[in-house]
Amino acid sequence: MMKRLLIAAILCGALAWPAGAKQDDERLEALFDGLAAAEDPIAAKPFEAKIWQLWAESGSATVELLMNSGMAATNAGEFDRARQIFDTVVMLAPDFAEGWNKRATMWFMAGDYPASVADIERTLKLEPRHFGALSGLGMIMERIDNPGQALKAWQRALAVHPHIHGARERVEALSRKVKGQGI
Repeated sequence: MMKRLLIAAILCGALAWPAGAKQDDERLEALFDGLAAAEDPIAAKPFEAKIWQLWAESGSATVELLMNSGMAATNAGEFDRARQIFDTVVMLAPDFAEGWNKRATMWFMAGDYPASVADIERTLKLEPRHFGALSGLGMIMERIDNPGQALKAWQRALAVHPHIHGARERVEALSRKVKGQGI
């Protein structure tokens, strides 16, 4: 069944409009400005939600269907199935940052941190302001006991999204931990 779904998706993808990377959407600049200027998490929430919405728009119904299927498989703990789906997503839309980010999330949940970091790096190459990928990188660096790199990732996330959930606390805790160690 999975093989048929992937073949159908590839065929549909070849016939569909090319997947567009929505990280270049003109509206993002104003949304990131609003996010940076927000006075508190409540004021930041609408900007964050709209950014996520734009990031999720691939420009291809096929890719969006696959993304939903991949996220459902990830949430169900069906990591092999999710990997196959996200492999197809990044093959069909290699410039779609959110495809790489969702596969990074799947790798993280499966416990494959090196693969997750590789996909986070690809996400950030396409969308350097991806606060979700940056916070994911921070979490991974903490889990592999690299507090200096974790601190840098969380600081980068905060620079983009000053009200991202839990980031200030992580920066404070990690700053205390690395104090005197050099980053």
